[in-house]
Amino acid sequence: MKKIRKAHIIQFTKYAAVGVLNTLVTLIVIFLCKSIIGINEYISNALGYIAGLINSFIWNKNWVFKAKDDSIKQIYRFAAGFLICYGLQFLIVWSITEHTSYGTMQWEIGPMTFSGYGIATIVGMGVYTIANFIYNRQVTFR
Repeated sequence: MKKIRKAHIIQFTKYAAVGVLNTLVTLIVIFLCKSIIGINEYISNALGYIAGLINSFIWNKNWVFKAKDDSIKQIYRFAAGFLICYGLQFLIVWSITEHTSYGTMQWEIGPMTFSGYGIATIVGMGVYTIANFIYNRQVTFR
């Protein structure tokens, strides 16, 4: 097994920071479109995710992976990676929720309620993040 280098850890940390920024961009666009402009909630949701993906591509290309290759090819690879990793994430969430006892569980911890779906979503997000980082490092921005 290859030793994890400090440069890879820094690169993954930058990737995670871009992920946080993407989440903020996505939520802000959804809020602005739905609550301020009055656009349908589903269209607002789609616009938010599109904005997050565009933001993600720009930051990952230029800051995280510092890729200089053809942007058009990278855009297609990036979109394919998103679809593959999102599909993997969805499959994990669906499998845990529908095919294990966690799907119907709920835990009360103080004023908060945790559900099996919520736990499955967190697991799926973790898998998505790692798989998408590896995909982008090895395929999109190699």
